[in-house]
Amino acid sequence: MAPFITGPDTFPVQVILNGHEYVACQAKKAGIRFTKEGNCFTHISDAAGLARIADTLSESRTIGRLSQVCERWIYTTCLCFALELEEQKQSGFRYQYSNHQIEYSRNLLFEVGGHMEQVFQALIDRSRAPLDMQTVKTILGYRRRPQYHKRRGHSAQWEVTLERPTYDLTMFKLYCGKLTLKIYTKGERVLRIEAIAHNTEQLECGRSLEKFPEIVAILKSLLERFIDTLSYIDQCFIGDQTLGQLPQPTQVGKTSVGGIDFNKPRMRWVASAVLALAASPEGFTASQLAERVRMQSRDKEFQYGPPRAAYDLKKLRGKQIVSRIGKTPRYEVVAEGLRAITALVLLREKIIKPLLAAAKHHRRSRRPRNPAPIDAHYYTIRAAMCGMFHHLGIAA
Repeated sequence: MAPFITGPDTFPVQVILNGHEYVACQAKKAGIRFTKEGNCFTHISDAAGLARIADTLSESRTIGRLSQVCERWIYTTCLCFALELEEQKQSGFRYQYSNHQIEYSRNLLFEVGGHMEQVFQALIDRSRAPLDMQTVKTILGYRRRPQYHKRRGHSAQWEVTLERPTYDLTMFKLYCGKLTLKIYTKGERVLRIEAIAHNTEQLECGRSLEKFPEIVAILKSLLERFIDTLSYIDQCFIGDQTLGQLPQPTQVGKTSVGGIDFNKPRMRWVASAVLALAASPEGFTASQLAERVRMQSRDKEFQYGPPRAAYDLKKLRGKQIVSRIGKTPRYEVVAEGLRAITALVLLREKIIKPLLAAAKHHRRSRRPRNPAPIDAHYYTIRAAMCGMFHHLGIAA
């Protein structure tokens, strides 16, 4: 956690505190052995103990400690350049602190760097398209990750730069207003996940220093929801009865609503739009869904506004795919609903459509020179599907 604390406008002060240094000092007192590279713990003898120490940063008693650190630094080191100590006492000048920017992070440690790269790249491949991720940046480094052994005695100091990163650096970002959710590789075996509030006003819980524990709790929940969303999309699932139940009408409160027909382009656009908004930290509104659907349709004359989006959301609520957040006009995707809708979109767009498109061509196309693993699966399934179509008498 890295709080960014500001003072009043008379003599503006900005204090940046790094929670990793506090955790490192407390871990040494507790006898926990660790290796730290920059602000990242790479080797930990007692991970659970270190996590308990990190959790103390978000306790209410931390407010007084943060205030003491700021005051000791400001009044004895900085403010004396503007007001002498005697003038400070006469004026009664005191600072009131507020939280401006806070970062909350989780580190996933891997035994082998190559395994981390495989997991992360697979996560990007499966999640980027459904979530409509715009920013995925990879910077090639000048060292290869160790594949089968750990480096011992390796220097703890390293630096990532845009010109020559120590290892290949891949960043996976999702922007939501003044909130950012980010996953990136850090060092040879660490995968870091961050939730950043660039301006705590967007959290709508207050900015004063007394609200620090509450702000941390909100960022923690946002980060955990982001991780869960990626997990549900990465491992999607659809029950055998879902396809038959989706077109059936349902009851939402006292209102009867129609079913969901994925044969209609509009509902397919709605499904893709819901997936793109699933990771939004604060949920989404009918207006945001309508805007996404219009982008999916790519038709400037397509009329789809918030009223139609609200009705489609009511259909999704009837199928337990989407739920309303309290009594607010915002919605969030339910875990099992997210798995089901992801599976439906992938089945149609990534399996059925490519196979049918390939099956209608009797002449075999050239195979790519550098086929990906998924290409081999497509060729195998395509050959089996052609045989099945011939046996059943289907002309694709």
